[in-house]
Parts: sequence; structure tokens; C-alpha cells
Amino acid sequence: MSVREIRLYGDPVLRTVCSPIERIDEGVRALVDDLVDTVEVPGRAGVAAPQIGVAVRAFSYNIDGDIGYVLNPVLTEVRGEPQPTGEGCLSVPGLWHDTPRYPWARVEGIDLDGAPVVLEGEGLLAQALQHETDHLDGMVYLGRLDPETRKLAMRQVRESTWF
Repeated sequence: MSVREIRLYGDPVLRTVCSPIERIDEGVRALVDDLVDTVEVPGRAGVAAPQIGVAVRAFSYNIDGDIGYVLNPVLTEVRGEPQPTGEGCLSVPGLWHDTPRYPWARVEGIDLDGAPVVLEGEGLLAQALQHETDHLDGMVYLGRLDPETRKLAMRQVRESTWF
């Protein structure tokens, strides 16, 4: 289909709690195609539907060349203690901050055929699963930062050329 433009911090869709996908139709299939095309751009680990302007529960991922998607994902388990992990976001370009993330995570959802999908792992995959499901709950990673770092990040956003 096509690589879609990424919505930037400040766009109301990024603060929206996304609706579950009730019916898999041609619109949902087209959305998945666009999510996958959009995440295939080099340097991208994940793209959530609200980042391309669609407030439904779906995201794509691109972790070490493994590219896929999940519909109606739910973060069902995390393990370990949250660790500060360097993190950025396509919707907040140019910023990079340590964000508390669990070292292991599991997401459960479905595919376009309605079959169960389970994604689980550690490292970048665990981080992406947490980051992308946050987007579906209307949370941008800046909201997870400690107060002092968040204050700095918000100043960086205000001073950016894109905001």
C-alpha cells in the first residue's frame, strides 16, 4: 500500500485510547499493509496505528529484520524490574531519553485471520512491545519519564523545529 506520514507529538490522536478492532475487513487489511510498509523504513522498530492517524488497536514491528503486526494487542506479562532504557519515538523526532522499561514482555493479540498471536521477548523486542502498546493507550513515552527528565524533554519539544 504505502508508507504513511507519522503524526507528531501534540496531535490529539496520540493521546487517544484506541478502540479494539471489532471486524476484520478490507479497511483493516489496508491499515495492516500501511503499518508494515511504514515500519519497513530503515531505523524503525515499531509503528502504532495512532502514529499514522488511526485510533484502533494495531501496531507493526521491525526487530532485527523480523517484520510483522498484531491486532488488538494486550500487554499480558512483564518480568524483571524496570530499567532505564535509551528510547526515542518517531512521533517525537530528535529526542532520546532513558525510559523505565521491563526487560521482558509478552503481548497477545490476533492476526488478520483472527488467529492468536503471541509476541514475547527481551531487549529491543520487550521495549517495542511496551512502547507500542503505550501508544494504543494514548501514552507517548515522555509520560513515562521521571519528572526532571520530562521537564527537560518538554523544553526540547517546545524548542524543536517540528513542534
